[in-house]
Amino acid sequence: MPKTLGRELFKYAVVADTHVNYSETECNSEFEINKRANARLRHVVQDLNKQDLALVVHLGDIVHPVPAVPDLYTQAAKCFHEQVAELRHPLYLVPGNHDIGDKPISWSPGAVACDEYIALWTKTFGVNYQSIESQGCRFFIIDSQILNSGLVAEAEQKAWLEAEMANASESGQRIFVHMHYPLFLTTPDEDEHFDNIAEPGRSWLLGLMERYEAEAQFSGHVHNFWYNRFSVTDCYALPSTAFVRQDYSEMYRATPLPGTEGGRSDLAKLGYFLVHVHENGHFCQWVRTFGGFTELGATDDEPTNKVTPLHPLQNPNTRFGFDMRQNWLEIVEIPPSGSLDEFDRKRIRNDYALMALIETGVKRVRIPVSDLFDPGHRKRLDDCACQGFQFTLFSFGVPDQRLLDAVSAAKGLIDIWEICDITENLPEVVMTTRETLKRAGVALYLSRIRTKEDQEKASGTYHHMIVHGYTSEDTDHIARVAELGGVEGLVFRTEGLMSPWQTARAAINVCQPHGLKASLHVRMTIGAPGLKQTDDDWAAARVAEALAVTWAYEDVHVYVDTFADVDRGYYRRHGIVDRFYNPRPAFNIVRNLVGALAQGHTYLPGEDEVNVSLIDALGRCVELVRDETSSTTIIDAKTGVLTDLYTGQQSMAARGRDSSFTPALSSGLSLWIPNN
Repeated sequence: MPKTLGRELFKYAVVADTHVNYSETECNSEFEINKRANARLRHVVQDLNKQDLALVVHLGDIVHPVPAVPDLYTQAAKCFHEQVAELRHPLYLVPGNHDIGDKPISWSPGAVACDEYIALWTKTFGVNYQSIESQGCRFFIIDSQILNSGLVAEAEQKAWLEAEMANASESGQRIFVHMHYPLFLTTPDEDEHFDNIAEPGRSWLLGLMERYEAEAQFSGHVHNFWYNRFSVTDCYALPSTAFVRQDYSEMYRATPLPGTEGGRSDLAKLGYFLVHVHENGHFCQWVRTFGGFTELGATDDEPTNKVTPLHPLQNPNTRFGFDMRQNWLEIVEIPPSGSLDEFDRKRIRNDYALMALIETGVKRVRIPVSDLFDPGHRKRLDDCACQGFQFTLFSFGVPDQRLLDAVSAAKGLIDIWEICDITENLPEVVMTTRETLKRAGVALYLSRIRTKEDQEKASGTYHHMIVHGYTSEDTDHIARVAELGGVEGLVFRTEGLMSPWQTARAAINVCQPHGLKASLHVRMTIGAPGLKQTDDDWAAARVAEALAVTWAYEDVHVYVDTFADVDRGYYRRHGIVDRFYNPRPAFNIVRNLVGALAQGHTYLPGEDEVNVSLIDALGRCVELVRDETSSTTIIDAKTGVLTDLYTGQQSMAARGRDSSFTPALSSGLSLWIPNN
């Protein structure tokens, strides 16, 4: 993936698994959520109509009734056509297994694709495979259900696709592939199950994509999100607009919430993709609909003047990140559900952590050394780097040769290495890593273990817990580390009662005289390890302050000490997302603040030492406003843009000499950008 995307050429939408019913409120499913599928599609259509799109691709399972019940199928198709008649963009349809029959499996829970069902699809929806050319790109629509079928239609599609892909490549066109079934969910050589393509069709299509360097491949069917990288192709599996496949709820180390039908009604996971095609690549923006629906004859009036979110590939700020405490790279086994798979477990990842990270726009992730040693994790880091992520490694103690070799092999992937040890060992750490750091182009940050005596001196109380990091009072320690040479910066621990903004100022004041940078570890807990922090507004405000630090200070990195909730064990606390990787308020704060601050590109810290303010390139004082009394003194009344960081809604506002706003603040956390 090029480091610079270049100019955006166009964007298009990808929608999957709408499962339209034959009636507005009736369906041939026992699940309550399925009854609202039509209204949810209506909401999506109206949302798409607010966008400037080149085209829309539907990845299949357009209707819920299968072709084996043609009367209901035909009526559901009629409902679908009535809804998309309102769509103001060109629409291209991919057949799904509910539309044209299952792939050829003897243990299929439904009828498999056949000539009769292909004819019904053609009569109802049009061709079952085609290609579209637009602005230097070739978009392929493939019927994945007929792969490995032995049908005449399979041979015809195969010959057509081989010729068309070759032609697209010879013409210098970028290739985007759209199909219903994923080729694979975890690894290209995984065993066949209900949710992937079997051999030999899988290797044949993967071979074509590799030969002609397809840029992206999109699939539906699984009603959940997965991202894989095959050769140079980004492979995406999309969630549904209608419901979640609850057999995959086994991914989460949490019990499905009451009222979610075992995870099927996990509304935060419903939505669609916007694909932004740039000169040198693309990225996907996930639009969560949260199960929103529009009644027949109604229209949505959702405000559209909102912050434009950034993808990590777009974000110029590389200094803010998350500490990934939970294992977001692991492969877990999903037990046979008794419904769609019965004869073996499926090995899959929970990629909702990745999806949520991408949505925030944050580029940096802090990882342990075990992620370099595990071959599967190591490869996965390379995949994630293609989505714009940069990685900070952390470890304890003087590195051995195995770790030094792993860091050398990760050149270009790891650019910061934090090493913690007792003070006496830090000179040896520096000496041992010097050559490796130089070869790998990695910056070294040091952290020191806080001893029992340190903790008692600081707080008067000692807990049997690991504490590390410098404080601004460690002036003698900092001076000694600076004399070692080869150290880029130091790690500073920011406890829950400490302000990240004030801690950053203090850290810079003690580091800059020695030519050192600072890395702040922002704790999201207050007090002893047995207490818990579940105040989402407190967490949101704290994360906003921490993020603002990295826009104000070029020499400060900040890591929030958990991305997902820690709901058991020590220091229980809310994160940016919950254990289902659904957004908490802090998620929206980060996403909206990244988008809003990126408009100004560069900043300097404001003069206020207590309240968070930044000076942009135009000399304007940009402020984080928690209420109308927690702001810097206003000399003159001003007008400007007020962004509600909880919703992303932006509006013109006036600010009086007494710091009050007209209209009044709509939430407890906003960003104020005055006009010139």
